[in-house]
Amino acid sequence: MSAGSDVRAEFADPTENLAFDEALLRAGPQAPTLWLWRNPVCVVLGRGQKIAREVRVAECARDGVPVLRRASGGGTVFHDPGNLNVTLLLPGPVDRPMEMLGLLMTGAAERLGVPPRLGERGVFVGEEKLCGFAVFRTKEGLLAHSTLLVDTDAARVGAYLTGAPPDPKPLDSHRSKVASLADHGVRPAPGVAESVIRTVAADLLGPLTPRSPAQGELTRQRELLRTRYHYAPWHTEGRQRPA
Repeated sequence: MSAGSDVRAEFADPTENLAFDEALLRAGPQAPTLWLWRNPVCVVLGRGQKIAREVRVAECARDGVPVLRRASGGGTVFHDPGNLNVTLLLPGPVDRPMEMLGLLMTGAAERLGVPPRLGERGVFVGEEKLCGFAVFRTKEGLLAHSTLLVDTDAARVGAYLTGAPPDPKPLDSHRSKVASLADHGVRPAPGVAESVIRTVAADLLGPLTPRSPAQGELTRQRELLRTRYHYAPWHTEGRQRPA
């Protein structure tokens, strides 16, 4: 297997970030790949979720909060600059898709100074969720991603996401109380959380060489923006633009 990479890319628009996230997998990763990124304020649904069951639509509309959809499963999440997104790509078939992501995020939490507990769908500190998990597979590999709540205000999360519905469905988010590193008294200086995650990833996967996006990844991103992320029915209903 070739040496892994640490992609350094920043996109201002959340749809561009979501498209690039998927593009990294669609381009066919040849080695372990890490991408750390942050979004402006938005709500992001899992692939098959229903907006009405997950999102306080009126509050999002009132405050101008975009409601978007990603390609992976998992639950609905609130993004803002205080929430660090961690994308990990592994080539080929992966038997236990959450295992490496769990090792990465629990290792990072420990080094940042909180006692992590690995749950079925994320990392917890006590009973409060610090990191959520989601995965997406293709024949070429696996995309596993997580959110690390650095200093996002938990009250903002609750302001835009619904509580548990009275009639649970299989695709509904598994609601958990959330708390950030800041809520646990840990306030890393700018860039420290990213540095810690990169260090733990290199310990687990070997050296990760920093690089810019490959041309093939950017080409896939543009195509995904056209067919999905710049097409409103993708976000509202999960439908792609017709060919």
